[in-house]
Amino acid sequence: MFDFLFTIVENRRKYYIFSAVLISLGILAMIYALVTSGSIFRIGVDFRSGTRFEVQFTETVTEQGIREVFNDAGISNPSVIAIRGENLQNAWQVRSEFVSPETAQIIVDSLESELEPLVPGTTQIQSVSPSVGAEVTRAAFVAVVVAAIVILGYIMLVFRQVKNNFRYGASAVAAMVHDLFIISGFAAITGVLLGWEVDALFLTAVLTVVGFSLQDTIVVFDRIRENIAKRPLERYEKLVNRSILETVHRSLVTQLSAMFIMVAILLFGGASIKPFIAVLFVGMLSGTYSSIFIASPLLVSWEKGEIPLVR
Repeated sequence: MFDFLFTIVENRRKYYIFSAVLISLGILAMIYALVTSGSIFRIGVDFRSGTRFEVQFTETVTEQGIREVFNDAGISNPSVIAIRGENLQNAWQVRSEFVSPETAQIIVDSLESELEPLVPGTTQIQSVSPSVGAEVTRAAFVAVVVAAIVILGYIMLVFRQVKNNFRYGASAVAAMVHDLFIISGFAAITGVLLGWEVDALFLTAVLTVVGFSLQDTIVVFDRIRENIAKRPLERYEKLVNRSILETVHRSLVTQLSAMFIMVAILLFGGASIKPFIAVLFVGMLSGTYSSIFIASPLLVSWEKGEIPLVR
């Protein structure tokens, strides 16, 4: 049943094709979103100009009622999400285009006068100007690039006694990029189908996934390094596969324990946290997959000269 585990490296081309298909679907979703909305993701207020309202009513109100108040204020298609949690009955989060503090206060007054009274002291309004949104976007991009450079340098330093140590760092970064494409594609697809937005929590999920993915990859690479010293005459393809099998249980146990918790949150958690947890779940799933089926097989492909223009 699990014979494929003993031929992971031998079947590397199948995994490359599988990943290419998943990434291609994500890219198509990003292209579709770009054509229809002008952005590859459904961007939240943290990455663009906008205003976020958090209000709690004393009595039950409807989503449609909240929308009508915003529409009357000249704001079309606001994002309205019910907030669920302890002591958060009748609480709502609304995201809209950027409005001035004066307009925001008028909207809050209208919500209270036209719907139900608000719970005193619970209303929060956060606005992000276009310049701040652009700065957050640049910071997110720089954070990922710096992480890739640091990771490459770190692995090359740790594996300095291994022949062709640059390959280990480059393969780890390639697996990381693979995971970034997977979660970016997932974010684009959920944005198109479910209306989920990419906000600051998405960046948190990305950096968390990068950390977990690299941890798994480095564990496998470290076992490859140990086996090279122990079995210098063993065929490299077989040695890499042996190393994967010796470490796969650790990766699966660590990741599955976290994924079970995420599934529980997805099933029973509040709506506001679901996009973050879903991206984190898919990212960790991809990270586990890439450390086993992408990063290590890439080393073998590189060793056998299968990567074009790279030797």
